[in-house]
Amino acid sequence: MALQFSQTCHLTSWKNNAPSIRSPTLNFPFSIKILDHSFSFLPSGRPISFQNPQSSNEEGEPQGLVQDPKVPEHWLVPSKALQESEWLRITLHKWLDDEYCPETTNVDISKLAARSYYESLVAKEADIGNILLKMAKDLESISYQESFHGAFSSANAAVSLIMQRIEQE
Repeated sequence: MALQFSQTCHLTSWKNNAPSIRSPTLNFPFSIKILDHSFSFLPSGRPISFQNPQSSNEEGEPQGLVQDPKVPEHWLVPSKALQESEWLRITLHKWLDDEYCPETTNVDISKLAARSYYESLVAKEADIGNILLKMAKDLESISYQESFHGAFSSANAAVSLIMQRIEQE
């Protein structure tokens, strides 16, 4: 599900009749930066983590603002990776059918996304951002001519479902 973020701002011009600008739809997970503070949000809308930019770790080195989301370590075991990728195949297929409409491309998308996810997990890739990028690249091999989807939107939907599953764990 996408968060509809709608904000209208009026630009000033010498005629005071500038057009309104509408910001784009935001898909979870996403990050924003406000006044030197970064926030990342999970599909539930809860922040992932936030640290004061002035804080430091035990060695006195400055810490990053936001920790990158990662899959649980035990998901990187091949048997669990297979289980998680099969869960993604089924769940993503159902989500695509429900969110848009049932079409044969949804089967291809969900199978390829699940395979890409499995490959990432067995390669010990836990970083969600890297999993997303690999999945989007892999999904570019599908033809979307007669579909409502695209490679990145499909990968983003898959990762959103994965993040929801991580939150439930």
